[in-house]
Amino acid sequence: MSKRAPGDEDRRDLGLLLRFPRRKKNRASFGGTLCRAGSLELRLAETKKEIRKAQRLRYKVFYEEGGATPDRTAALIRRDVCAFDRVCDHLLVVDHAALNRFGRARPKVVGAYRLLRQEIAGANFGFYSAGEYDLAPLLARHKGKRFLELGRSCVLAPYRSKRVLELLWRGIGLYIEHHKIDAMFGCASFAGVDPASHARALSFLAHHAPSRPDWRVRALDARHVAMATMPRDEIDTRRTLAELPPLVKGYLRCGATFGDGAVVDRQFGTTDVFVVMPVADIDARVFGRFGAGKQAAEIAAA
Repeated sequence: MSKRAPGDEDRRDLGLLLRFPRRKKNRASFGGTLCRAGSLELRLAETKKEIRKAQRLRYKVFYEEGGATPDRTAALIRRDVCAFDRVCDHLLVVDHAALNRFGRARPKVVGAYRLLRQEIAGANFGFYSAGEYDLAPLLARHKGKRFLELGRSCVLAPYRSKRVLELLWRGIGLYIEHHKIDAMFGCASFAGVDPASHARALSFLAHHAPSRPDWRVRALDARHVAMATMPRDEIDTRRTLAELPPLVKGYLRCGATFGDGAVVDRQFGTTDVFVVMPVADIDARVFGRFGAGKQAAEIAAA
């Protein structure tokens, strides 16, 4: 994103970035409302307005609450805008009982995940995480498999409960069943840009949950930060698990494994690790709760 002083070129660039492709509403296809749990609705965004609400949520979580540094455009419109948003699917949790500042109920996006399928990535900008990790060997080793990139996961602070996270994961389960996804990957983050402050956690992931060679992805050489900086026998497993970010811990419970090398993302103020989850390797006991098929309606009674 350009950081020049506002002018004609800036306005033209901003217009291109904020423009979304026309989205056709086809009720026979997978989309719209997926399920409900009380006042919470799980859905795929179908309109530009819904995507903008997800961007506002991301701005609040990543920039206002987290350590991300907004560029000129993001600070002006108070949305986390990314060119990839134009081509991704956006999984949302909407609270229909949320109150606005006037005390009236108004639907509010309280959770979001961004989903990018391989065929969409190939026809547009590629995968977002290719800016940090070398994905080419992974894709070459698994030709014919269908990959899904997960990204921009966030939940509004008052809603960071098991219920909302399970809704998002159930949506991912329904999505991968519908699109016949074989494997998921993406980046998970630790707060801060000092990997040494997460030495124990990063070493734990490197020692206890490394990806198998055929699924391993390495950070780009220019951005690679070694993860295994502590010996395995010096790591207190129970203490380390308790300190892991909730998303990393959730991925571990599903049977996810982690790539070679962490990456510092200074814009977002995070230290990232690469996560890969072949669908066939996901723990059935965990995935069953988020799964698909006839279980899709069960959450309405939760």
